[in-house]
Amino acid sequence: MTLIRLTAKRQATLPKRLCGEMSLRPGESLVVDARVIDGKRMWLLSPADRIETPWFASLKRYGKGKRHDMPSVRESIAKARRAGRL
Repeated sequence: MTLIRLTAKRQATLPKRLCGEMSLRPGESLVVDARVIDGKRMWLLSPADRIETPWFASLKRYGKGKRHDMPSVRESIAKARRAGRL
């Protein structure tokens, strides 16, 4: 069993071993899900980035640093058509 202590600001540090087992990286968020298991209330921790992420979230990297207003989107499509990519 691992003991995790809260600071006065309600912050906790997860042990390195636990982060390794959960494949957690610095800056990631955790989802806390309350459940009743065998009559006892339990809290399950899961990495937030890996829970029911919509398929289009995988496309996020392609739009990074680009404008998303309609004129910019239309220009991007026209440019791809001129280049023969669409």
